[in-house]
Amino acid sequence: MISLAGRDILHSWSKFVFTGIGLGLLIGVTLTMAGVYRGMVDDARMLLTNSRADLWVVQQDTQGPYAEASSLRDDVVRSVLGMPGVARAANVTYLTMQVRRGNTDVRAMVVGVEPGQPGEPGFLMAGRHITRNHYEAVADVKTGFSVGDQIRIRRHDYQVVGLTRRMVSSGGDPMVFIGLADAQEAQFLKDNDAILNERARTAANPALNRPGVPGLLEAVQASQNSNHNVNAVLVQIQPGLDAEKVAEPIRRWKHLQVLTRKQMESILVEKLIATSARQIGMFLVILAIVSAAIVAFIIYTMTLGKLREIAVLKLIGTRNRTIASMILQQALGLGLIGFMVGKLAATVWAPVFPKYVLLETGDAVRGLVVVMVICALASTLAIRMALRVDPAAAIG
Repeated sequence: MISLAGRDILHSWSKFVFTGIGLGLLIGVTLTMAGVYRGMVDDARMLLTNSRADLWVVQQDTQGPYAEASSLRDDVVRSVLGMPGVARAANVTYLTMQVRRGNTDVRAMVVGVEPGQPGEPGFLMAGRHITRNHYEAVADVKTGFSVGDQIRIRRHDYQVVGLTRRMVSSGGDPMVFIGLADAQEAQFLKDNDAILNERARTAANPALNRPGVPGLLEAVQASQNSNHNVNAVLVQIQPGLDAEKVAEPIRRWKHLQVLTRKQMESILVEKLIATSARQIGMFLVILAIVSAAIVAFIIYTMTLGKLREIAVLKLIGTRNRTIASMILQQALGLGLIGFMVGKLAATVWAPVFPKYVLLETGDAVRGLVVVMVICALASTLAIRMALRVDPAAAIG
């Protein structure tokens, strides 16, 4: 049986190989789509891992700071530090924006951190951590920045003093870390005209500009131009303690939302990227159907071209099972070639994608099984046609 199928493949090997390559490119796209989803999940988990936090303290009744907007006063961290089981706590802000370098813009998530506290990058590829309170930045290598580059965030210029890797947001945007005070200013910074208009409105308000209260107007205007809000407080608990037991008193007594690592992962994976996951799933189903149609058409066409030979085989007493096995082996061989080409193609072009593509061995194994099943099912049409061939056609 193997010899019969092999001889037939060698008879038209070029058509068989080129068809396998075309099918392989389609399978490569399918594996890449699965890798994109795996990459999105890995980005979400890396975001949580890189924060080095056990608990996320955010605004009450929100799922922030990644899935929803969250705003806290920056003095909340002091009361959180006094709660039992809390080892370290630090304020952090997140702002997705365009970071300018020269004449080019880079989409990035700007993170405001306190040096040496949770939220700061855990490792650097080059350079050093932020040591000054202002105008220094650490960037992910995906931004394309280098140590010593001058980048612009809002109105101020920052010098890149360090580079890190795999520090990305849940959407895949690379991170740029700056000091917390700079990030607070950048998040709510108004343009000059807006500041002048706001000062004029305040001065025109008699309740805020009383003639008999000197200094009131200046104090109100100063408070309007300052920002003391953060998006979250990152908490590290003492070793050996249960995160949920540490979180419960903070929820009860501080009237804040506290999320554990497990809860944050559920929010990011099951809610934030759920729509993208369903969309990728639909693409995978469509690609599987297209692949089955291509294999069925090719095997059917190849069988049409050798109907007379099949009739001769029947005439000399070849069993139907042998003929069906020959066609099935050709379909499986086509699928195997296609899978090998697709796996190679996906491995080659995955690093070129702008978003992280994670190709897992388990997905490859499952993909191989699915390809073999699809090819086996697609060959049934050609097998049915071959079994209906009249042996008399060999001498007709």
